[in-house]
Amino acid sequence: MKLILLSGGSGKRLWPLSNDSRSKQFLKMLTCPENGLESMVQRLWRQLDLNQLLNIAYVSTSATQVDIIQNQLGTQVPLIIEPERRDTFPAIILAATYLYSIIGVNLEEVITVMPVDPFVENHFFDKVKDLENVIQQSGMDVALIGVSPTYPSTKYGYIIPDKDEVNQRQSQTYMKVKGFKEKPMEEHAEQLIQQSALWNCGVFAFKLGYIINQLEKRGLPTQYDEIIQHYEQLPKISFDYEIVEKAERIAVIPYNGYWKDLGTWNTLTEDMQTNIVGRGSISDNCINTHLINELDIPIVVLGTSNMVVAASPDGILVSDKSTSHHVKEVVKDLEQRPMFEERRWGWYRVLDYKKLAEGMEVLTKRLCVFAGKNLSYQYHHERSEVWVVVAGEGEFVLDDTLSYVKKGDVLNIPVGAKHGIKAIKDLEIVEVQMGSKLEEQDIVRLYMSWEEMKKSIENE
Repeated sequence: MKLILLSGGSGKRLWPLSNDSRSKQFLKMLTCPENGLESMVQRLWRQLDLNQLLNIAYVSTSATQVDIIQNQLGTQVPLIIEPERRDTFPAIILAATYLYSIIGVNLEEVITVMPVDPFVENHFFDKVKDLENVIQQSGMDVALIGVSPTYPSTKYGYIIPDKDEVNQRQSQTYMKVKGFKEKPMEEHAEQLIQQSALWNCGVFAFKLGYIINQLEKRGLPTQYDEIIQHYEQLPKISFDYEIVEKAERIAVIPYNGYWKDLGTWNTLTEDMQTNIVGRGSISDNCINTHLINELDIPIVVLGTSNMVVAASPDGILVSDKSTSHHVKEVVKDLEQRPMFEERRWGWYRVLDYKKLAEGMEVLTKRLCVFAGKNLSYQYHHERSEVWVVVAGEGEFVLDDTLSYVKKGDVLNIPVGAKHGIKAIKDLEIVEVQMGSKLEEQDIVRLYMSWEEMKKSIENE
């Protein structure tokens, strides 16, 4: 079996902490066994390791999330990178053709797909493993995991099983699927539960040969290189609609344990083991109130109950928990660059941005490069930079000249100058960019590896 983990979305329902580069699965809000904080994707990665599934896992994601995935999971995580965000059908067929034509996976092998952010107990992964056996032994085209509902939710899709088609093979119990219903009204949801309907948690499996055959029927390429070249032409549609719901033979494995989609502030705070993250305090007469603060200034919450207060460089949210899910509609037209990003080498925070009358822009950042990590060796067409080292020490290269830098050093980087830095101890830098067009895309990377860069300049 091969496991494809889907990582996408912008997670605007968890604004202001989530943005286009830091989706909900990357927010470090959950308590890990060592009593620190971990993100949803880090929690899932840890659970896959505990259940001996890590060595078969690949993460399918967009180019904008590569840095933060490597920051949180390490640089060795196997990635299948979409050239642009579309939907789950393009993402999954890209991953399937990668496994088929690049890795050489056998057409009879089972491919299981799941999101990177389910909040589940460890025994959920026993069901994930069961999917392989059901596909191999039952002759079904697709097998899904369905969660036994705990209330008539209007937020989830429902899988309607055929109760007359219950099968028991070895230790696996599965049912044939009669139909699907997407996010019904509450009254209809209650009726569906009476029919033994299950929540669709987005976990399903199929043989690789089945999806390759589906691509051939649609006249789509089965080679990864061809799919990637024509990716923007693929239909922007979910895999559920395009493949799963059109399949002739569908099985579902019921799961009776704990499962939750932590997609809103209301649901996320229910599973947080602390009421305060970051600087601040909540008065004793506050009940069921949570404060999440990523700013350097303290926030004090007095006498408010059932509230969430969340602050980041992107903005501040003060909301009653019962209405917090509406934040997505409120901020959907809010156009601004992400003010905080995690990168493979550390993180940066935007401190200030100004557009001057003569068309020049000035952007001030604070960034941290973790010990042993480095920025790529790069140059910019449109901007100059000044770096002030405020903590730590490291190696700095400017136009192929290597030097040692420490706290208090000021580094001037003209437009077009090649430069890079590696931290010996955690480096904190205040960076001032000045130019006619300040964009993250204005980077020409020469070397990602510090060792390759040093070898290159030594040979010149």
